Amino acid sequence: MNEKDHVKQVFSKNKESYVTSSTHSTGSDLELMVEWLSLGLDKTVLDIATGGGHVAKKLSPHVGKLVATDLTKEMLENTAKHLKEYKNISYEVADAGDLPYEDNSFDIITCRIAAHHFPQPKKFVKEVARVLKPGGKFLFIDNVAPEDPALDKFVNTLEKMRDYSHGRSLRISEWENLLGQEKLHVQKDKTKKKTLPYQEWVTRTLDDEDEIKKVRDYIWNADVDTKEYFQVKIESDQITSFAIDELMVLCKKQ
Repeated sequence: MNEKDHVKQVFSKNKESYVTSSTHSTGSDLELMVEWLSLGLDKTVLDIATGGGHVAKKLSPHVGKLVATDLTKEMLENTAKHLKEYKNISYEVADAGDLPYEDNSFDIITCRIAAHHFPQPKKFVKEVARVLKPGGKFLFIDNVAPEDPALDKFVNTLEKMRDYSHGRSLRISEWENLLGQEKLHVQKDKTKKKTLPYQEWVTRTLDDEDEIKKVRDYIWNADVDTKEYFQVKIESDQITSFAIDELMVLCKKQ
């Protein structure tokens, strides 16, 4: 099974949990998207890897047309069912690294908390630049790895243990390099620590007790500096939460 098949399998199985996930359905970044983007009823938006449809739902009332795409058909069908009242959203199965659209098709492109699943982020950014209109805006949000190699290895190993469809959380410097190569110029950016409720996070993709224990032990046995960086909280001998880095960036195609 290849990486994309892993993604389809995981998201098909857990399609409902990504609709209800507190990490995905809430967050100040959803409000900021509306503030940062120049929205209007004359705008056509592409939401890549829409997942539970939270970006599509947020932006739909402010734009003329929104195309929500996802690699996983079952995920997309479930999201369409939840968002059936939003009449200007259409749903299309699409690969982020091989978008089925003409050059210069969209005024705005968004992608939120998904790219760490993409096996070829360089192709994804290249495709965004291709289908985005000149002067168009690309708003990107994702988990990112620290620049420190040891912390990078820790968080990516952890994510892969918890979700085998995880590809890699890139470092901010890597995303800046990819965006720059495609002349997607950063206009605004924001980084933050995102606190994850541990139990909800680990059980979103795992139900095997042995696998859950391995994830728990990996965090538990981390060194003091790593636990401090990721803000691991332990109460009554239970991990209750930890925090990862998230990047939000607004780019303009020159």
